Amino acid sequence: MTIKVGDALPDTGFTVMTADGPAKKSTSEIFAGKTVALFAVPGAFTPTCQQQHVPGFVDRAAELRAKGIDTIACTAVNDIFVLTEFAKATGAEGKIVMLADGSGDFAKAIGLDIDLGQFGLGLRSKRYAMLVKDGVVKVLNVEDIPPQHDKSSAATLCSMIDRSLG
Repeated sequence: MTIKVGDALPDTGFTVMTADGPAKKSTSEIFAGKTVALFAVPGAFTPTCQQQHVPGFVDRAAELRAKGIDTIACTAVNDIFVLTEFAKATGAEGKIVMLADGSGDFAKAIGLDIDLGQFGLGLRSKRYAMLVKDGVVKVLNVEDIPPQHDKSSAATLCSMIDRSLG
């Protein structure tokens, strides 16, 4: 079953990079008491993800924060070492928190996993953007196919924040 607006995020976990190295964080540790702009990319260093999707969130980070977003987070079915380098390569370091979903547990739990095995990518996350307030989904924009990034863009999410949080 796919998560929808009004649903609470499932209690799964992610791996994040800290000053002491990789660390596990639960969904509640990341989302409880916060307003989070969460977006997913099918894979770090893939063309749309690296050249368009992430840069849009980097470019609009200040605007998102001005609209009341506490955390901007990106998740992918990649390991935290890949996502750490991806953040550096895209200018996201220090602006976007990278949440590694290495085994796809979060993607599967919210019903937004996709099998991209025919392209040699295996299990991945669908491309989406969501607005989450205190662990509850307020906005969810899912792309129909991975190369698209209009519904899940930072610009689209920014345009929806005021009426979703107001």
